[in-house]
Amino acid sequence: MLKKVLFWLNNSRLFSLPMTVMSWIIIFAYSIKHGGDILNGLIALIGISFAHLATNLFDDYIDYKTLSKNENFIKNTVKTKCSYIKDGSATLEELFKVVCIYCGISFITGTILTFRCGWEVILLAVLGGIITLSYAKLSSAGLSELAVGTAFGPLLFEGVYFVMCDKFSLEVFLLSIAVVVFTIGLLYTHTLLDYDGDLCAHKKTLCCRIGNKDKALNFLLWLYCLGYVMCFILVPAGKNLWYLLPVLTCPLVIMLFALMKMYNNDKNFIPEIHWWYYPLDNWENIKNEGTESFYLRLFQARNLMIWFSLLMLTAVLLK
Repeated sequence: MLKKVLFWLNNSRLFSLPMTVMSWIIIFAYSIKHGGDILNGLIALIGISFAHLATNLFDDYIDYKTLSKNENFIKNTVKTKCSYIKDGSATLEELFKVVCIYCGISFITGTILTFRCGWEVILLAVLGGIITLSYAKLSSAGLSELAVGTAFGPLLFEGVYFVMCDKFSLEVFLLSIAVVVFTIGLLYTHTLLDYDGDLCAHKKTLCCRIGNKDKALNFLLWLYCLGYVMCFILVPAGKNLWYLLPVLTCPLVIMLFALMKMYNNDKNFIPEIHWWYYPLDNWENIKNEGTESFYLRLFQARNLMIWFSLLMLTAVLLK
């Protein structure tokens, strides 16, 4: 049983869960400093986390179901794309059942919070549910970044703040934008790595709509710049000079940009691994699978998001 649970958690891209947890812990700490209800915040984390994992799996379900008959999709997508279905380790029916289980857990947590906090939770949960179930379609239309930006930005931050403090806040909204830019950066990096496969599958992701890899990569740089601009805006809005602390992650943005530029020129190029590239989850297994070039870049975008979030958390705690 445990082996099966771990199998599905791995296929749900558990490595991406820090983008949820780190966003949550920032607003959780902020809410506690404003007298928030700790139990409500913890319940919200459970619901948000399983909604995130459900979104990842349902995206695979839609992709494989609609595109598996496309020879170009099978040939050009990276090895990681729906690999557990391609190799027969799981069926589409099993995949759909797990999505339903994840959504069921999120529904239960939403119901509990509705009774504890009021009808506003229903509205927040409905918006989150719509994004979860329509994410694959939104992604195909080039709106995945907007969906993630909404779900992991204002919706998550204002939602957690509401169930903990029973109100909304402009500072929380601005804080959510600053943090979610780096979450979007992680997602955008993933779609940029999938560029060729998505193009062959005629998926209109934002990367594909921009036109070519070099322009799409430049957009990633501008996206991160927006996050730093928000840090400067937060200083007077929150009367907290510590909000400038996350700007220290600038060198990591430059490093990621360089790595992605190398990837655009040669998908198989792997630079010498230094200590600042870590953590690299299951790195030996990834090397054996031959996907280290892909995951090295993806992990750097994730690590950047984590470091930015940790520094922003520190800024919140030091206020």
